[in-house]
Amino acid sequence: MKKIEIDDELYQYIASNTQSIGESASTILRRLLNLQSVDASVSAPAKVDEPQPSQEASESEEEVVEEQPKPAPQSQGSVFDILNKEELAMQKGVVGRFLFILAAFHRSHKNTFDRVLNIKGRDRRYFATSKEELQASGSSLNPKNIDDSPYWVMTNSNTTRKKMMLHEVALELGYSKEQAEIIRDYL
Repeated sequence: MKKIEIDDELYQYIASNTQSIGESASTILRRLLNLQSVDASVSAPAKVDEPQPSQEASESEEEVVEEQPKPAPQSQGSVFDILNKEELAMQKGVVGRFLFILAAFHRSHKNTFDRVLNIKGRDRRYFATSKEELQASGSSLNPKNIDDSPYWVMTNSNTTRKKMMLHEVALELGYSKEQAEIIRDYL
């Protein structure tokens, strides 16, 4: 599988057309372009090599994107590419699912995940870069580390608040309101 760079507007368009969790960008584009699905393990390499003119066009489009000044990378993919319903269902309770979804966000958006630090309550911080920093903003926060990240999140809130936090995280990371609602409902 080849990787290409696309601008943020195209990425958002593709992501906004996600129909199911874990749906790949290739699947979404094939659906939007009315292309037949191919078995990536057998047919994909042959199919990619056949249409030479469009392949050349794709390569030239990629060169154009690379020639433009690049902003700091905002995301490395979509959380929908990482989240797996089966793994999500295996998590223990609401807190387990909450942390699992946040870890998926972090893996998808390592370069911009620090935006979650902007998400705060009236008197409390919801996210921090250390347990102590989070505890300093209130009592009984029950801070937990988001797996494989330097970030901590308060977990001593009701499910409705956790859903709101996930919704806000999605919006901060550039997802549409509809996508944020889908993610919120995974909890």
